[in-house]
Amino acid sequence: MLKQVDLDYINSFSKDTMMEVLGIQCIELGKDYVVATMPVNSTTHQPMKLLHGGASAALIESIGSMGSTLLLDIEKEVPVGIEINANHVGGMSSGLVKAVGKIVHAGKRTHVWQVDLTDNDTGALVCTGRLTVMVVPRNK
Repeated sequence: MLKQVDLDYINSFSKDTMMEVLGIQCIELGKDYVVATMPVNSTTHQPMKLLHGGASAALIESIGSMGSTLLLDIEKEVPVGIEINANHVGGMSSGLVKAVGKIVHAGKRTHVWQVDLTDNDTGALVCTGRLTVMVVPRNK
């Protein structure tokens, strides 16, 4: 389902974006899933020095958008996140958070992604969420 491309190519879309600032990197592509990581550090902390829920939500949206990009002809269409939810079930103060996003629905006009965030060292679930993406025509 997902186009298999070089990881450098998909990561190049992060240049000069929030994804670059947060250190989000795609590390694996499968036929129906995307895996990315994000460091848990001062850039992604909330004031109590834990992973910020907004950073987790940004990772969920980023991974779903990456995946939807690989389902589309981006010369003609672009993915736009229209709804996101995130349930924060654990905390992290340091390390690397790993996100695994799996396509749940790949329609002509909408995509739905299920994304689980885990502590890369322990495998403990940190956050689980869903992203709905709308497919819109590219403005020329």
